[in-house]
Amino acid sequence: MPRIFLQWLSLVAIIWLQSINGTNSNFPAYSSQLKHLLSISQIQLNNLAFASDAGKLFGWLSGSAANYLPMWLVLILGSSLGLIGYGVQYLFLIGRVSNLSYGAIFFLAMLAGNSICWINTVCYLVIIRNFPLDSQLAVGLTGSYQGLSAKIYTDIVDVVYPCSNVERARAYLFLSSVLPLTVSVIVAPVVRVINTVKTKREEVAFILILIITTVTGAFAIMGSIGSASSLLSPFTGAVGMVALLLAPLPIPLGLGLRHQIGKLAGEKIHNEETNSVSLDKTESGVTLDISDIISESPRESFELSFSYTSEKMNGDQQSESSTSGDDKISETNEINSVMEEIGVKVMLRRLNFWLYFFVYLFAVTLGLVFFNNLGQIAESRGRSASSLVSLSSSFGFFGRLIPSIVDYFVSRRKYMISRPAFVVALMVPTGAAFFLLLVKDNTALWLYISTATIGVCTGAIASISVSLTTELFGTKNFGVNHNVLVINIPIGSFLFGYLAAIVYRKEANAKGKCFGMECYRNTFILWGTLCFIGTFLALILYARTRKFYNSQRSQGNRS
Repeated sequence: MPRIFLQWLSLVAIIWLQSINGTNSNFPAYSSQLKHLLSISQIQLNNLAFASDAGKLFGWLSGSAANYLPMWLVLILGSSLGLIGYGVQYLFLIGRVSNLSYGAIFFLAMLAGNSICWINTVCYLVIIRNFPLDSQLAVGLTGSYQGLSAKIYTDIVDVVYPCSNVERARAYLFLSSVLPLTVSVIVAPVVRVINTVKTKREEVAFILILIITTVTGAFAIMGSIGSASSLLSPFTGAVGMVALLLAPLPIPLGLGLRHQIGKLAGEKIHNEETNSVSLDKTESGVTLDISDIISESPRESFELSFSYTSEKMNGDQQSESSTSGDDKISETNEINSVMEEIGVKVMLRRLNFWLYFFVYLFAVTLGLVFFNNLGQIAESRGRSASSLVSLSSSFGFFGRLIPSIVDYFVSRRKYMISRPAFVVALMVPTGAAFFLLLVKDNTALWLYISTATIGVCTGAIASISVSLTTELFGTKNFGVNHNVLVINIPIGSFLFGYLAAIVYRKEANAKGKCFGMECYRNTFILWGTLCFIGTFLALILYARTRKFYNSQRSQGNRS
């Protein structure tokens, strides 16, 4: 098969993986029901949300495994962990498994959360190595689909169980256990590193996928807004989403077909020229003998033999590499500029890492904690949790897409944008959104605006972080380095979520329920303040890396 076909097919496969890999974002949609079914307190419920994030404490294992195991095996192992983690919880809810302690459920939630790291590691490594010239664009395009996970799962649940809250909670857990493994098995043969000799920018293909991705996000938002969603039935919404997920598939098929047609046309022209030369020599009565070539020009004979041998060897190597898969990850095309190429031990001694760590903690992690509590926040204000979850998912999708769009147009002008500066610009509206949640509004308009803003900004920062990790610390140890960074997610999930649960319990009634603005007022003030502290730390990181990004711009201008 043509390498360009396999290269772009891997991108489509990763889009499908990312679209169903955000299983932790489903938690708010069934958290209230889970709390009722298990008869647990708000703090215990918060601990289960933390358990899902705590799985990322061991995310570095997936990075280490990817250094020694083929990608398809890492993918299957990761999705199998999700099958066990979510699957046993599902069996517990339907009564097929009994006598599970709270500690056992906590462990299963942590196992399920860890499975996300394995799938993410495979996706990031394959994309970065298969598209070295456009890694930010490719990572952003594929990673944005993870922001749609909650929307996709909600669409499926709406079709199967439109009314029953108990059945909906069970359906979310069942889908979270089965769907990632099913998709992983389907795409495992094509999710691999392609050992390309040359990497050529396929701008038309990227533009087409960008258009499809934008349309997919617009369709998701249309199905999340109350007035617009009423125009689409649940079945129509689900079918439309599946069709849009399949829409990128013709792109690798078209590129592969174009390559084959060009190859056949080239061979035909070569054969015609060869036959023409042979015919001319035959008609003139000249016979070509290799001994004549040797006797007349030994130098020309050597060059001819060397050229033929080289071409044959290159052809054999290309044929072998196209079928060898990803058993050995190629180091070719490693063109992305980095500040330094270091491992995790050295990285932990760098000030830039700790600045980056706390910036991520007060931005992406804080946003994830907000989304984990979205079910309780919606309930406290008398709003639908499902609509807010779908809204945050849809806008998070566009947030992850924004860095790709910016990077594409900036790179065409041979200009390199500073990632830390980009993060600063995104953290300011995030902090403001937390304070806007304090505004009293009977229509909940500010609740929806703030949720959308936090979704866009945290999604964009999450997308930028993949490229920022490679630029600060290199690509060779990315799998381990980035998973060490996201360890702050379970840490922040526990600290910020636990404080939110304490405030909630303090304001709750005798039944453990809280209604009104006071439930999360102090929590929003704390979160907003921390976000602005993170903004200041991002400014320091920008100042420390400004020289590096300026040098990259200078190189881009010279080229």
